[in-house]
Amino acid sequence: MAMNPGSKPVLQHSTATAGGMAEAHPAPPSGLLRWLLTTNHKEIGSLYLIFSLVMFFIGGIFAMVVRAELFQPGLQLVQPEFFNQMTTMHGLIMVFAAVMPAFTGLANWMIPLQIGAPDMALPRLNNFSFWLLPVAFTLLLSTLFMPGGGPNFGWTFYAPLSTTYGPPSTTFFILSLHIAGISSILGAINIIATILNMRAPGMRMMDMPLFVWTWLITSFLLIAVMPVLAGVITMMLMDINFGTSFFDAAGGGDPVLFQHLFWFFGHPEVYIMILPAFGIVSAIIPTFARKRLFGYASMVYATAAIAILSFLVWAHHMFVVGLPLVAELFFMYCTMLIAVPTGVKVFNWITTLFRGSISFEPPMLFALAFVVLFTIGGFSGLMLAIAPADFQYHDTYFVVAHFHYVLVPGAVFAIMAGVYYWLPKWTGHYPNERLAQWHFWLSVVGVNLTFFPMHFAGLAGMPRRIPDYALQFADFNLVSSLGAFLFGASQLLFVAVVVLCVRGGRRAPAQAWDYAEDLEWSVPSPAPLHTFDTPPTFERPAH
Repeated sequence: MAMNPGSKPVLQHSTATAGGMAEAHPAPPSGLLRWLLTTNHKEIGSLYLIFSLVMFFIGGIFAMVVRAELFQPGLQLVQPEFFNQMTTMHGLIMVFAAVMPAFTGLANWMIPLQIGAPDMALPRLNNFSFWLLPVAFTLLLSTLFMPGGGPNFGWTFYAPLSTTYGPPSTTFFILSLHIAGISSILGAINIIATILNMRAPGMRMMDMPLFVWTWLITSFLLIAVMPVLAGVITMMLMDINFGTSFFDAAGGGDPVLFQHLFWFFGHPEVYIMILPAFGIVSAIIPTFARKRLFGYASMVYATAAIAILSFLVWAHHMFVVGLPLVAELFFMYCTMLIAVPTGVKVFNWITTLFRGSISFEPPMLFALAFVVLFTIGGFSGLMLAIAPADFQYHDTYFVVAHFHYVLVPGAVFAIMAGVYYWLPKWTGHYPNERLAQWHFWLSVVGVNLTFFPMHFAGLAGMPRRIPDYALQFADFNLVSSLGAFLFGASQLLFVAVVVLCVRGGRRAPAQAWDYAEDLEWSVPSPAPLHTFDTPPTFERPAH
């Protein structure tokens, strides 16, 4: 494996070892049974990615209903009740069924390849973790067809709006989230066990690619906060069905308690959806800048700092509930502090690019768009961190613009960058360059047309989660809806690129990108079903 002297550990193994000696493994069953029973990390990774893509389009259809209704003032297409169901389901599906499973799919595919492991540490648990997801989200989607319709109280499902006034299907919504949460916890345990126990001989923790590091830290976040979500939705279940009053003020409960519990889960959840993106971008930018990543160790420490600080900022979502002044100040300063390690990452990416020999293949285009547009989302987050200013921004479209800039050109663009980057390794073919370029440019234009005007609609006072609005917001919403339709339609190009790449195209060698240095580029393209039967050995070059 070609490497810069002194840059990274040198891999010592033969091609036969990397190829996996497939004859030593029994042939997998064919047809549907193969996918139901598979314990291979690559096949399970593919299942996660396919599932997340399907859910991405379902969640996108819900968003299209929302944007079609908001295309002009007045009630156009759907009733307010159904509009509320669409906004709620869009958020739930995109967060829990699209973004999180996509990152988990990339983790399943790439972590064993990047650390020289033959598979995940707990292969059967890996299979079980995945198959919980289709059950959970089929159940969630089925609520739309139940009496009273699906969840209609926003993706944050604040009590008592959800517990006292929600539809009868709310109980099924709670069950679906429990099942999805179990999947996340089991997947996180598996990833931690794999990274800590199955690295190639000679590979120290500080030799690991940043994608592995970000997933290790993300897994600890998942284990820490998913039980909090489980607790709060169980309290909801008790309030709805068993006469308790955890969140009902009339019975001695406290609705603000729900917000504290939800956001103690919810803010680390935001970083669960962005830390793996940092890892992907940290792999792509050095490859296409043809330079080592600037400040590897500081990137690891910054990731850990972000994860720790994410537990100290939850109440910045709650500035308007009447927090005491000392709490407002504490959460305001902690929120601003989290910008420091995030700024370290952006600085390191820009410094890596500085004087690099940069080429603009599709993975690099999405990674660069990530850096620029995610930073815009970060700056609007700093505006929201200022408590007295947040009183004005709260529950307006400014907030919608902020978190979509973090999650769409942030998390979603990073996922697409990762798919384009690793497709040659998965399929043995390069993605179609021209189609991928079209996909990128239409996506960038669509994203900015959709979400940038929302900043101004919010600053002008437009509240979120409303099906109708005053005439003064008409132009902003017209542009946003047109941008949303463009962005949604352009994702069909993404599907076309992936399908064409799976079916054929320009052949990719093992080292698909000239400067890519991580361990996965040492195995043939496409990666054999079984890799590293004999563990590869790392030898650190002499400096």
